[in-house]
Amino acid sequence: MRRILQCKKTIVTLSLIFSVLSVAIFPSVTQAIGLGDIFKVGGVGFVVDRIAKPLNNFINSLMAKQGAATDYATKVVPIISVGSSGHIGAAQVTGDQDLVDRTKAVLQIEGDFSGLRVKALVPIDSENPLNFSRVNGVGVSAVVDIRI
Repeated sequence: MRRILQCKKTIVTLSLIFSVLSVAIFPSVTQAIGLGDIFKVGGVGFVVDRIAKPLNNFINSLMAKQGAATDYATKVVPIISVGSSGHIGAAQVTGDQDLVDRTKAVLQIEGDFSGLRVKALVPIDSENPLNFSRVNGVGVSAVVDIRI
């Protein structure tokens, strides 16, 4: 239990340091997104980066048990959400190895259509939602919700 608390303290401390550095280095992004969002995204991005490989292996095993395995390359990346809400999380992307390697995040764009909530998931080559290119040929095969 003590080790878990120490790990949580370390994650919070590193997230805070990352967030402060993000604010100092990218002030225009902080104005567009908001300081609280930077703290959340920085923390979740850090956590996703740390658990990406074991989470990817878990998702692949889960899919294989259900007969839905893939022969393509897979990787877990953070989800960056823009639109009507600021949710964040992680996604597994799949495709040819070189394209999966280029993918750094999944951009989630949300909107309302006649009372329906619509989410578009776009694999992108950057973790910056203001400066990215879509990675064509990569699909999203799993979504991981992270509670903040």
